[in-house]
Amino acid sequence: MRRQKPQDKKAGIAPGRDAGRNFSLWVKMMPEVITSRKNEWVRHAAKLASSAEFRRSEGLFIIEGARLCADAADSGIAVRTLFYTEQAAQRYASYLERVVPRAARAYLLAPHVAELLAETKTTQGVFCICEKRPGTVGLEGLSPQGHLLAVENLQDPGNLGAVLRTAEALGLSGVLLAGNCCDVYSPKVLRASMGAVFRLPFRSVERLADAAPTLRQIGFALYAAVPDRTAKRVTELSFEKPSIIAVGNEGNGLEAETVAACGQAVTIPMRGRAESLNAAASAAILMWELMRD
Repeated sequence: MRRQKPQDKKAGIAPGRDAGRNFSLWVKMMPEVITSRKNEWVRHAAKLASSAEFRRSEGLFIIEGARLCADAADSGIAVRTLFYTEQAAQRYASYLERVVPRAARAYLLAPHVAELLAETKTTQGVFCICEKRPGTVGLEGLSPQGHLLAVENLQDPGNLGAVLRTAEALGLSGVLLAGNCCDVYSPKVLRASMGAVFRLPFRSVERLADAAPTLRQIGFALYAAVPDRTAKRVTELSFEKPSIIAVGNEGNGLEAETVAACGQAVTIPMRGRAESLNAAASAAILMWELMRD
């Protein structure tokens, strides 16, 4: 039997679009105040913050921070629930005005309850439960337009978030997540990406080596980034056709099967005694070269 989601017994105000234009008036209407850490909505939100498996099963994720919540709303992400503290309503009204019209329900949190949901040391007291973006698994419908970055088994949330942020900033067409990458909807990835998760196209595949023939058939040229001075320097390449550069994880790099499946190995030329860069730094340089005119 499917587990029942928390019931909206005394739902906070579900404001219409006009409310977002006058947030101070909406605050005076006073949504339900949650003062207990055992509240069913709070427990549901806390579990979304701590469990990737629960996020997958629910199709939901949680965002912390006024600016990030507003960014999600502006990007068209469906906002199921808005939580905020009284202090946040006063301090971050300009951000909350952008979230309120899109929130299905809203609750005012007591400060000690907000601390339970907080992942940051000094919380702003603003949280949103949102629906995940649809259609991000597999390669169906992928077209050879622009360049992509593929990351394989990337485990560090900060690195993955930074990769997504840089990919959006440089204008890549998207990112492929291969193998055992950390959850793209984890709170740390969301913060590090600065909202890129809400806008940048991304897809996940089980094994990049297995996906390589399909990607090549679609029309992409494939490159494997390796810390090998004998590999082709990325600075010497011209990416005239749609291309994908694959980057491995922090400790082991790309799987040997992936390097072989890509066919062309590339490397970042380095001076001094440094033998390698971390995944986010490597990806940033590779993406810059990929998008360079």
